[in-house]
Amino acid sequence: MLKSLLHGSTKSFEKQYGYDAGYMHQIIDVSSTAGLRLGLLPMLSQYRGPKAAKAIWAGAALAFMLDADCGSCAQLIVDQSIELGVDPKQLEICAKGEADPSHDCRLGFLFAQAAISGAMDVGELRAEIVRRYGEEAAVAAGFAAACGRVYPVLKRAMGNVDACALLRFEPAVQNAPA
Repeated sequence: MLKSLLHGSTKSFEKQYGYDAGYMHQIIDVSSTAGLRLGLLPMLSQYRGPKAAKAIWAGAALAFMLDADCGSCAQLIVDQSIELGVDPKQLEICAKGEADPSHDCRLGFLFAQAAISGAMDVGELRAEIVRRYGEEAAVAAGFAAACGRVYPVLKRAMGNVDACALLRFEPAVQNAPA
C-alpha cells in the first residue's frame, strides 16, 4: 500500500513537471522505507522562507542545481521557480554567470555559490539576505545551497545518467491542474 501511494505521488509530480522520475520509482521499488524518506526530502529542499523572498530561494536553488546537474534536474528548478512567479530573465542571467547582488534572484544565486565553494564573501551575502528579508530567508537559501546534490547524485547512483540539455527560460506547459 505504501509503495502504491509513493508511486502515485511520484507519477503526479512527473505529470505536473514533465519530469522523468524513474530513479524515484526505482528507489520506491527497492524499499518503501527509502522511498518514504526520499519523499520527505522536499520538506527541506523546497523550504522557501518568506513569500516575498521567493527569488532568493530560486536563485540559490538554481546555483545548487547547476553545480550538480546540467540536465532535467536543473530544468525542474527553472520550471518551479517560474511557477512561483520568479522572472525568467533573472534566472537566465544567473545561469549565464552574469549574477550580481542587485536583484534578489542573483543575490540568492551568488550566496549559494559562495556557500557551496566556501568563498570568503558568503557572510556578506548572507547579511544582505537577512537585511532584505530576515533570517528565515537566509535559512531557506542555506537549505537550497545544501540540498543541491542529492537528487542528481541519487539519479546517477541509480543508473539514470542524463545528458546535459539547454535550459528553457519560459513557463512550462502544465499538464496537471494547479
